Amino acid sequence: MKATFIYGAGDVRVETTADPVIQFPTDAIVRTVRSCICGSDLHHYHSAPASEEGRSIGHELIAVVEEVGADVRNVRKGDFVVVPFAFSDNTCVYCREGFQTSCVHGGWYGTPAAAGLQAELARIPQADGSLVVVPDIDPDAADEALLKSLLTLSDVYLTGYHAAYMADVKPGQNVAVVGDGAVGLSAVLAAKQMGAERIILMGRHADRTDLGIKFGATDVVAERGADGVAAVKELMNGEGVHVVLEAVGHMPAYEQAYGIVRVGGVISRVGVPQYEAAPIGAQSLFRKNARLAGGIAPVRAYLEPAIQQVLNGEIDPGKVFDRTVTLDEVPAGYAAMDAREALKVMVTV
Repeated sequence: MKATFIYGAGDVRVETTADPVIQFPTDAIVRTVRSCICGSDLHHYHSAPASEEGRSIGHELIAVVEEVGADVRNVRKGDFVVVPFAFSDNTCVYCREGFQTSCVHGGWYGTPAAAGLQAELARIPQADGSLVVVPDIDPDAADEALLKSLLTLSDVYLTGYHAAYMADVKPGQNVAVVGDGAVGLSAVLAAKQMGAERIILMGRHADRTDLGIKFGATDVVAERGADGVAAVKELMNGEGVHVVLEAVGHMPAYEQAYGIVRVGGVISRVGVPQYEAAPIGAQSLFRKNARLAGGIAPVRAYLEPAIQQVLNGEIDPGKVFDRTVTLDEVPAGYAAMDAREALKVMVTV
């Protein structure tokens, strides 16, 4: 089969490798319907050390089950499934409490535990706990827009949703979203679904913020840093916002977040932090009685209702995909996202 490997910063290749096989009775083998490139994949694209042996990459997938291990009971050959970006047994203490990305038997794709998912086939550990069936849909006959929206449930939309969920967004609240990438735009859509009254999107790329407005943003602030903080406060009569959803992961975004959160508010971070420590002292959170929430999104916890929302036409998060490439074209897809020529790239096989 063909699969994607990274050999160092900026060095992504599609190569022929052995087909995956069942290694444990809890495994499944799936055939890719659609995969994609994530903003977090770009962290590796920017910083991966050079290596003579490439590392497989990718963690977002919708697929059809081809084979299951002897202990798998919840899925069977032919099922059309959403594959969360982390695998989990969905039965351990943390899974039962809704934090499947901390599963004691779980793990990550693109690691020794499981190969990356930008490939024709994939082995899914803990298949019963990880895979969620999409009912009554033939992926070979499905509308492309539907496939795109289902694919976002593997990671990006439900990561944005997790930001809003952990912030406990309530009807009537004012929310700011820092970052106009796919996760930030997904956070806008999720906050709108939860009833936020005013949603300020902080981003400066018009094609992206235009989509944010379609998703529910009421205001766009293009300024950054102190100017961005001042612009949001002006919109909020100097009070700041109840909730800040930070979807970038860099320190300036976090500084902007605590600059605009109001007294008693909450900052929820889902952008993978690219810094070691976040200030929580008097000048950031303490003086405002503000709270810090967020983390790695346990998308498995949210999948069943989200699938139903997509099938019912209640949400259409697949609009974040603005470019499609074949598996052979994945290196060009990475380059396009890195150059901000594409918001999010879908991969067909």
